[in-house]
Amino acid sequence: MKGFTAVLLIWTLISPSSSDGSSGGSSREAWPTHLACREGGLEVLYQSCDPLQDFGFSVDQCSNQLKSNLNIRFGIILREDIKELFLDIALTAKGSSILNFSYPICEEDQPKFSFCGRRKGEQIYYAGPVNNLGVDIPKGEYHVLLELYTETRATVACANATIISS
Repeated sequence: MKGFTAVLLIWTLISPSSSDGSSGGSSREAWPTHLACREGGLEVLYQSCDPLQDFGFSVDQCSNQLKSNLNIRFGIILREDIKELFLDIALTAKGSSILNFSYPICEEDQPKFSFCGRRKGEQIYYAGPVNNLGVDIPKGEYHVLLELYTETRATVACANATIISS
């Protein structure tokens, strides 16, 4: 099963073809919208906002009652070395900002994950827990901008996500 997951992840990352030159323009179609999870009254959709690269992401045990120990899967091929890695999250609903959050994922002195220190061209595949507050997600539609970037502000991954709780 892990081999199939890895093949599916790699196919997802490389399947969008680069510009074929037939249009003659420099515009690029947006990456496809992916389903991270749909069950338990919750649907999470995401789309890469990085014009150069898509990535794979999924959530196990999807529910609008968010558990304190959420299991995720994330995969990407790096375009930058990771000495330090940061995550910014911006959550909005009905056009109003609800939450802005920044978190250091990898620090030079304190690598928290095994992928800290990886080099350009290497693959990151993380499958495991993400600790958070256990909360009930109120009914509604939420938009989340997630940005992973290095110490030089080079983009590692960027996603626009929509969370629908019913």
